[in-house]
Amino acid sequence: MIPIADTIPSKRRPYVNNFLILTNILVFIYELTRGKQLQNFLLDYGNVPVRFVYWTEFGGDTLDPHRYIPFISSMFLHGGFFHILGNMVYLWIFGDNVEDRFGHIGYLFFYLFGGLVSEIVQIASDPHSTLPIIGASGAIAAVLGAYFVFYPYSRIITLVPFFGWYTFAEIPAVFYLGFWFFMQLFSGSLMAMSPESMAAGGVAWWAHVGGFVAGVGVGWILKNIFPIED
Repeated sequence: MIPIADTIPSKRRPYVNNFLILTNILVFIYELTRGKQLQNFLLDYGNVPVRFVYWTEFGGDTLDPHRYIPFISSMFLHGGFFHILGNMVYLWIFGDNVEDRFGHIGYLFFYLFGGLVSEIVQIASDPHSTLPIIGASGAIAAVLGAYFVFYPYSRIITLVPFFGWYTFAEIPAVFYLGFWFFMQLFSGSLMAMSPESMAAGGVAWWAHVGGFVAGVGVGWILKNIFPIED
């Protein structure tokens, strides 16, 4: 199911969301210029779990900023055209409304927080992985989690496969995002039961799960403890 749009217009210009999309695109364009050095670039600025967990055993200082910089830089790196395209489509559709609720500065901090939580969860799920965690999907998962709380009755205009064809359908956000979360949880659990699959790498399912849960948690707090008027 491919999301096309939602039915809730944003109330203000999503400056931060647009800035995040633009930054991701510019960083990806820079990646394309790295040529044969791209792999080393991704290893340097992606978040490699085994490097972070065993940093001191590799001779690094505990407080060395290079140990922690990848927690931020990795959020803006992508492994290919379809990787960044999929992430930016989701951020474009869901991010503007969430920025409405948090405000510009609050949304930026929330986005980065969601990304940090997602990476910590992914590292905890496979601390010996030598593959770099890259991509905005963990932070975007947090955005989806907040959207799930704030706009459960919004409708997501979705391109749905139907007997070899595709058709448009309006799916309530609570069902669309609930199904999305279930698929991430199911896929992550399936990978955890197969060490060979986990070692092979691929999608950081647990980063998605961690980011979504973080977004739901923060969204619930704001909605119920510090309610925001529509």
